[in-house]
Amino acid sequence: MMRYFKIFILASFFIPKPGSAQRIDQTASFRNVAGDKYVRLHYDNDFFAKSDYYYTQGYSFEVVTPGLSKNPLNKLLLQKGRSTHYGLAFEHYGFTPTSISSDAILYNDRPFAGAIMLKSFRISVDTASKTRMVAILSTGMIGPAAFAGKMQQKIHSWTGDRDPKGWQYQIKNDMVLNYEIQFQKQVFNFKNAVALNTETQVQIGTLNNKAQAGFTLRLGKFDSPFKDAPVQLARNLQFYIYNQPLIGFNAYDATLQGGLFSSHNPYTLKGSQMNRVTFQDNFGLVIQCWRIYLEYYQSFLTKEFQTGMDHRWGGIKVGFLL
Repeated sequence: MMRYFKIFILASFFIPKPGSAQRIDQTASFRNVAGDKYVRLHYDNDFFAKSDYYYTQGYSFEVVTPGLSKNPLNKLLLQKGRSTHYGLAFEHYGFTPTSISSDAILYNDRPFAGAIMLKSFRISVDTASKTRMVAILSTGMIGPAAFAGKMQQKIHSWTGDRDPKGWQYQIKNDMVLNYEIQFQKQVFNFKNAVALNTETQVQIGTLNNKAQAGFTLRLGKFDSPFKDAPVQLARNLQFYIYNQPLIGFNAYDATLQGGLFSSHNPYTLKGSQMNRVTFQDNFGLVIQCWRIYLEYYQSFLTKEFQTGMDHRWGGIKVGFLL
């Protein structure tokens, strides 16, 4: 049965899908940048929320430029409307259980896990229907090859913190191959001061099989992400707060259950231990001024497995238009 399931997952990448659940989301509508050529650095840490467990750290480096329209992987990326942004993102993150002081496996807790990925993405906008589609293809590795444990050990050494223990029990090496579709539709926009849009996200592959649905509310001064009119950088001044509540439906998570193709992991959670429905809320502040993009946000996520806990983390983004 597992062999046929693996074949189905691989085959699904070559079948078009009508339509994610992820920690780092570069392409959300409220993170729309006033230009089609920019770089952006993203850093997450649960330190911002005064916790130190589960999603402990993540970062990404993102490049968007029209030159990436020649990326051959774009042929696999669905679009609806006129394409506006082509991008690549390097992404890396790590997970730990509730304690990094024990050399023993903490059963009924989260496994140690790390992932490293390169993401190809395309953002397309249909201005007539006020819709926005994002397609993302992620390739990489989960396991020791992602060097999440070594990075945490090095950071703790630099900061004089305690040496993290337990990484020898992390999820084993496995392939990451994931396809994701985000679909966003504007519900209303009052003078670019108050706006509401729906959010639907679907992700399938060897890392995650998940879906999320919800909405995003923005308040402040901003340009609509559902139009293609160019923004004059000399007049680019945007500042707003946002809130994005999402209901998630989780079928499979390799950072909790192990990869599809590896076996004999030191410790994983069983499917019966998973919470299939979760609630996530993202809220933050964005400032765009001339060529600079700045963002600070925090996220809340209900427990992903039955013996787990709710979790909070925070993040910052710094971008520069080229």
